Amino acid sequence: MFQSTAKVRVRYAETDQMGYCYYGNYAQYYEVARVESLRTLGISYKDLEAQGYLLPVSEFSIKYILPAFYDEELLVKCTIIDPPKVKIKFKYEIHNTQGDLLNFGSTTLVFVDKKTKKPVNCPKFLNNKLCHSIKIQPKKPVKNPKEDLPKKKGLPSKKRWKYSMKKYLMIYW
Repeated sequence: MFQSTAKVRVRYAETDQMGYCYYGNYAQYYEVARVESLRTLGISYKDLEAQGYLLPVSEFSIKYILPAFYDEELLVKCTIIDPPKVKIKFKYEIHNTQGDLLNFGSTTLVFVDKKTKKPVNCPKFLNNKLCHSIKIQPKKPVKNPKEDLPKKKGLPSKKRWKYSMKKYLMIYW
């Protein structure tokens, strides 16, 4: 897993009349974090494009929890969990300076050849850097969802397992 953090500040032009950050701005905040995370690996979008690769977004999702406000500093955590192939998936969390989780989401980008406009595999130099970063990070132990089974009698084991998986997914995505 590769992880980085970027700081952004909510500007006045990015707020609505109530002083809340407009919901559409979070996609730009995710982009800032994504670009900066690649930059920490020594890779820039400009270099990728110069080498003939484009990275259009194919999927975007977000779950809003709390609003951000004008002039608030936000910490955008960007995570790459798996080595990329034709696609690369980024996960994000935005926290305020008090540590409150404001939202979380993900984007999936596709590697596209600049000339042919067709999907291609991830460039080897990028894949090597990401694989190296992902392998050197220690893996956190995954909690077994069957440990959290409810102690209710009368529930068939299959239903208990489905219940625990829902609970597990809510905690760990």
